[in-house]
Amino acid sequence: MKRDDIALQPEAPAVGRPHPHESARAQVAGSAPYVDDLPEFKGTLYAAPILSPVAHGTLDGVDTGAALALPGVHGVVLAEDVPGLAVFPTAARDEAVFAHGTVQYVGQVIGLVLADSVMGARRAARAVQLSITPLPAILSVQDALAAQSWVLPPVHVRRGDAAGALATAPHRLQGRFEVGGQEHFYLEGQIAYALPLEQGQWWIHSSTQHPGEVQHWVAHALGVDSHAVRIECRRMGGGFGGKETQAGHLAVWAAVAAHKFGRPVKLRLDRDDDFVVTGKRHPFAYEYDVGFDASGRIAGLKLMMAANCGHSADLSGAVADRAVFHCDNAYFLEHVEIASYRCKTNLQSHTAFRGFGGPQGVIAIEAILGDIARHLGLDALDVRMRNLYGLGERDVTHYQMRVEDNILHELLPQLERQAHYRQRQAAIAQWNATSPVLKRGLAVTPVKFGISFTATLFNQAGALVNVFTDGSVQVNHGGTEMGQGLHTKVAQIVADELGVPLARVLVTASDTSKVPNASATAASSGTDLNGRAAQYAARTIRDNLAAFVAGLDGCGAGAVQFEGGLVTSPKVVRRWEEVVVAAYANRIQLWSDGFYRTPKIHYDKTTLTGRPFFYFAYGAACTEVAIDTTTGESRVLAIDILHDVGRSINPAIDIGQIEGGFVQGMGWLTTEELVWDERGRLATHAPSTYKIPATGDVPEHFQVRLWHEANREDNVGGSKAVGEPPFMLAVSVYEALRNAIAAARDGASGGRFAPGERIELRAPATAENVLRALGRLED
Repeated sequence: MKRDDIALQPEAPAVGRPHPHESARAQVAGSAPYVDDLPEFKGTLYAAPILSPVAHGTLDGVDTGAALALPGVHGVVLAEDVPGLAVFPTAARDEAVFAHGTVQYVGQVIGLVLADSVMGARRAARAVQLSITPLPAILSVQDALAAQSWVLPPVHVRRGDAAGALATAPHRLQGRFEVGGQEHFYLEGQIAYALPLEQGQWWIHSSTQHPGEVQHWVAHALGVDSHAVRIECRRMGGGFGGKETQAGHLAVWAAVAAHKFGRPVKLRLDRDDDFVVTGKRHPFAYEYDVGFDASGRIAGLKLMMAANCGHSADLSGAVADRAVFHCDNAYFLEHVEIASYRCKTNLQSHTAFRGFGGPQGVIAIEAILGDIARHLGLDALDVRMRNLYGLGERDVTHYQMRVEDNILHELLPQLERQAHYRQRQAAIAQWNATSPVLKRGLAVTPVKFGISFTATLFNQAGALVNVFTDGSVQVNHGGTEMGQGLHTKVAQIVADELGVPLARVLVTASDTSKVPNASATAASSGTDLNGRAAQYAARTIRDNLAAFVAGLDGCGAGAVQFEGGLVTSPKVVRRWEEVVVAAYANRIQLWSDGFYRTPKIHYDKTTLTGRPFFYFAYGAACTEVAIDTTTGESRVLAIDILHDVGRSINPAIDIGQIEGGFVQGMGWLTTEELVWDERGRLATHAPSTYKIPATGDVPEHFQVRLWHEANREDNVGGSKAVGEPPFMLAVSVYEALRNAIAAARDGASGGRFAPGERIELRAPATAENVLRALGRLED
């Protein structure tokens, strides 16, 4: 058709609009299948784990007689049944597929029982008799530090002369505190379904954030090449890091069982076993010595961070490294010494969790600045502003990366105005002066979070885009969908690159047979990596079509435009579908792969120096809380957030991620308490004893605004990562609680603290821990 013969209006671009999540309707309707919903193949067996009841001991024997005598039981799988590598192929090679010789924690998997039904397998697993001779167990960070028990060697990072700066500082504080771990509490528990195929091939359905690693692990355990193992994951019911490595355990266990019995095997942990078997967010212990001037500006800092890693390394090295990278948060530390200890204990092997060590680093410096402000009697926001990264010599981190994109000098004052921080501080002071029981607190804390995998090799991605002759588009990429909207954003990016309506683009299940060697969907980099790779694949197809149309119309390829389902040259406007059909008839390639590697990044992992991050994401939160000084109960009253997502690809999804990340961080710091007893048994292993935030914990005033500026680096669509950074905004809840406690203690003493007195609030700030901080409950 000629330009004058067509009156069609192109649809608006997809990127930048709040499109619904690609499977939201199906999920609400119950028609979006997860692994446990898939049709089962004939002959499927069900597995249940045999768990160690002892934290540390010698495994002397496994008596399976009573289990095998139960109806419907087909057999057991133990360490000797692993045909290939008997340890998981992690870098440390320090975790057995099935325990043998010794057990390392309560809940370690010793083997599996296979039966015709799920409940039959679980009953039989409980009937297995274990003979274990107990050995001394290390169950706390303090015991591990005393015993110098490490999963990996300690790491030390230094800049300047911390000791000299401390010695000459006008003011000085020392302190110690702890933050607890956190259960991932994904709605869909850990699960794998292993299917033996022809000629030694395997098809594994896994609820995993890292299909490529699951493929690698299963191939090693079975003693086969990776090309014989296909891993597929359409979606997860949540992951939060808990399915980055530890989903691989279930896939390996199910595959080994399927290998032994020659039948499909499904393994799904129930909620209690999931709690007991799998690792959590790393609990941390801190000690610090800080020197500062009368304005609160830090002169020198010595900081010790000890991570409770559990019985094996897992991802603890990278988690602890990121805590080191983020213990500055938004602040310039000129003279600093950081000691990072990676402690081995006889507990679950702690693993990735949203923020990946960043929250444990951020809370350290924020707690220190809060202590400084209270010590000096200054407003904490003013102290934070004085310590922000600046220009010139004050814009280089302790790991030697220059902070080139800092927007906090503008963002924080804007949030201060929008949240009416100064007026509310005055009102809260008046409230606290007249309220003897209920005390309120207010705090603003920022976040500066580095975006990229700290392991440089993972900063790469691939994608495959297919255009069919009816004009529909299919995308496959290396990322996984766990509810965060990755597939939706990738579809938006591809739709705009090809100039087609979003409804014409379908993203299919993550599959190692389509995109190999994919990195985990983690480090907040899912859209950055996979979105760019898919964009490049779509761009190649678009360029092929542009060259074809240019040949038809006698113009340059650059003059051909793709928008809203129309392909426009200087001479003719055609429908997208018309161009695709004509291109196919002329043997033009209508599919392409795409590959992306993050630019600019490099660092020396032995010294932890360099540029580990492509850019930083920024934000700040203002949170108001109240505490009941008689019961220790607390409530979040109001939340105001201003967060930097660059140029948003999908504002609805981004705001949802900000809200969800903040609430999850709030849970980490207030209600989600993990308790192990003196025998290493996890006492909080079910929703009845482990409390995540509920709808009633979210205040009516929950205001989220997006920063207006695009990413200054050349990232896809001008966007910034959003998955993890908002989690750390919840540190404002912790600091607001400490301010409320300080108000209560001020009132009790009739004046300000004695010099050097600190608010020692153990996180999570449960009612008991608030009472301890108030001095009304002993340990």
